[in-house]
Amino acid sequence: MTPLSDETQHHQVLTLALADEFCRVALDQASLRGVLVSVAVVDGGGNLVRFSRMDGAEIAGPTLAVDKAYTAVAHRIATAELSLLTAPGGELWGLQSNGAGRYVVFGGGVPLWAGDRVVGGVGVSGGAVDDDVACANAALELWRAKN
Repeated sequence: MTPLSDETQHHQVLTLALADEFCRVALDQASLRGVLVSVAVVDGGGNLVRFSRMDGAEIAGPTLAVDKAYTAVAHRIATAELSLLTAPGGELWGLQSNGAGRYVVFGGGVPLWAGDRVVGGVGVSGGAVDDDVACANAALELWRAKN
């Protein structure tokens, strides 16, 4: 077995306990904003680690939250930034029609960076785009505080 490099050993990894914390802070932010959301946390491969849905949140939220987190990991960029890039005439126009329709190109998904690699992502859906972004960013700020 090969030992981990010094770089790998010093980077925070995404754990179930951290994913729980990310859901909690995103849901807390949603409560402060008066919106009902779904929150998904995925690992560096886009696989679901943790999911939470507030009582009464929209029925599309579970799918969109997971796909926002997946998109942020797959493209290593916040989904809010993709909205400009995928607009007609943008560098990535048409991206949203790829990936079997799984790529979400509006705000609410953020990648979690550890050094130079993405180790996970958080996706939020259910509020207005600004609300979803604020909730996802609350989780991102917690990640940054721990790294």
